[in-house]
Amino acid sequence: MADAKVNPAEIIVRMAGQYIKDLSLEYPNVHRLLQNQGDNPQINVDVGVTITKLNDITYETVINFHAKAENKIGIIYDLEVAYGGVYQIENMPADNMDQFLNINCPFLLFPFLRRLVADVTREGGFPPLLLDPIDFAKIYEQRQLQAQGKPN
Repeated sequence: MADAKVNPAEIIVRMAGQYIKDLSLEYPNVHRLLQNQGDNPQINVDVGVTITKLNDITYETVINFHAKAENKIGIIYDLEVAYGGVYQIENMPADNMDQFLNINCPFLLFPFLRRLVADVTREGGFPPLLLDPIDFAKIYEQRQLQAQGKPN
């Protein structure tokens, strides 16, 4: 009698939805910018990821994005976006779940966030802010090191 091979349960991942959770775009110096555009802006970008367990198989991954463009006139724009996705994940080994939610899930959301950021900045009357790819694995690694009290 041949040994029956036991197949581990197949990992199932479904994106149940994606959405703009929060969006804020401010132009605090627009009146001054209309008179004089000033020099090219310095754009500072900050990106983070938050995870929320909604039930046994459902998780929310949110990319928290912040961009501030400034020049000598002052702040040109201040953009904050929280872009989320809800994922149903079954049979994922517990050891892999945190990494999957913090790297793979935001990677799937990123193209939509990128387009949203470009569209919003363009519609605000400025050249679109075209984001370079984001290394979510590096962000995750840095967060893990910080949690362990190690410098990144």
